[in-house]
Amino acid sequence: MTGPAPESTLPYPPIHKDKKFVVLSDWDGTITTFDSNDHLTDNLGYGKVKRREGNMSVLSGKETFRDSFRGMLESVNENGHTFEQCKETLRRDIKLDSGFKEFYAWCKSNDVPVIIVSSGMAPLIRAVLSNLVGDEAANEIEIIANDVAVHPDGKWEIKFRHPSSGFGHDKSQAILPYRDLADPPTLFFFGDGVSDISAAKHADLLFVKQKDDGENDLAAYCTREGIKHVLFKDFSNALPVVQSVVQGKKTLAEVLA
Repeated sequence: MTGPAPESTLPYPPIHKDKKFVVLSDWDGTITTFDSNDHLTDNLGYGKVKRREGNMSVLSGKETFRDSFRGMLESVNENGHTFEQCKETLRRDIKLDSGFKEFYAWCKSNDVPVIIVSSGMAPLIRAVLSNLVGDEAANEIEIIANDVAVHPDGKWEIKFRHPSSGFGHDKSQAILPYRDLADPPTLFFFGDGVSDISAAKHADLLFVKQKDDGENDLAAYCTREGIKHVLFKDFSNALPVVQSVVQGKKTLAEVLA
C-alpha cells in the first residue's frame, strides 16, 4: 500500500483472498438511478443549485468532499427532517439501475463477489437495498460505507469512516489491500461522481456511469486526469464487458483500448 492509510473508525469485512475477480461499486447514482443524498439535499435540504456549486468546488479542489457532503446532510437535518423520515423518503423514491439484478445474479453464480463501497450511510443503503432486491440479497451484499449517529433529540449526523481524510470515506482503502496479496484478483470498480475520485485510479478496470442529467463528474475527472475507463449507461451494458474479461475472451488492455 502506498502512503499511510487514514485511520478507519469503522470495521472492514475480510477481503476475498481466494477470488480471481471482485466487483466493487459505488451505490448512489451507480447501482441506483440517482443519488439518494443528492435527492435528500435537493428536496429536503438547501437545494440543487447550492449542491452543484459544492460538487464543482470539490472537482476543482477548492473544497474537500467530506466538508461539502457534511454541509449537504446538515442542511437536511437543520430543516427538521429526522433520519427515519429520510429513510422512508428514500425507500419510496429511489429506484434500482435496470440491469443491476441480472448483473448481480450473474456475478453470484460465477463466484464474483459484489461489494458496495459508498460515501453514504450504511443504514440508509440497507433500508433501500432491502426494498429493491429483497432482504436475502440485501443481507448478503457486503457494504463498506459511512455510518450515522442519531441523537436523543432526533438530530442526526454522518459518522465518517475516515474523518481525517478529505474524502470522509477514502474508497481506495477498500481496493488497496487486494494489491498486497500474492495472487491479487482482477478488480472492477463502478462509479459516477465526486465521491469516487479516491478510488478511480486504483481499479484494474474502471466503469464510469453516463447520466442523462449531465452530472457526469467522475467522467470529467477521469478525462482531465487521463485515467482510462469504460463508460456505461446501465449494468446491462457493463455485464457483457465483465463477462468477456472473466471468461478470458478479452484482456483488460483490449477492453480499455
